[in-house]
Amino acid sequence: MIYLLDVNALVALGFVNHEFHDRVVSWIRAQDSPTLATCSITELGFVRVLAQVPAYGFTIAQARALLMLLKEASGARVTFMPDQHDVSHLPTWVRTAKHITDGHLSKLASANGAVLATLDENIPGSHLIAK
Repeated sequence: MIYLLDVNALVALGFVNHEFHDRVVSWIRAQDSPTLATCSITELGFVRVLAQVPAYGFTIAQARALLMLLKEASGARVTFMPDQHDVSHLPTWVRTAKHITDGHLSKLASANGAVLATLDENIPGSHLIAK
């Protein structure tokens, strides 16, 4: 199975002091040879969150370097999913601005034979990384 990690799952995986780091790591270990995927949105979101949130304390260069290291040494195969989807692919269940990225990532994952893996309980068709 291929899992496209959303931004929150990717940040939790990459930042060891994140409150859900152990939850994501345990979930990955419980999978049978998972392939994890990132895309432009999740990678840029990872760098933005780590560089923008003062509690994380990363510069853009440090966040980028951490992501590159994570992709090379995550214990699971990590692949990059190219994004050819424009706004016409947005699912009909997207009704508010806060669901736009979730909807886009969900459709991108399914178009590539993957499932969106998330810590968010409210994304239709996604895989909730269990507590």
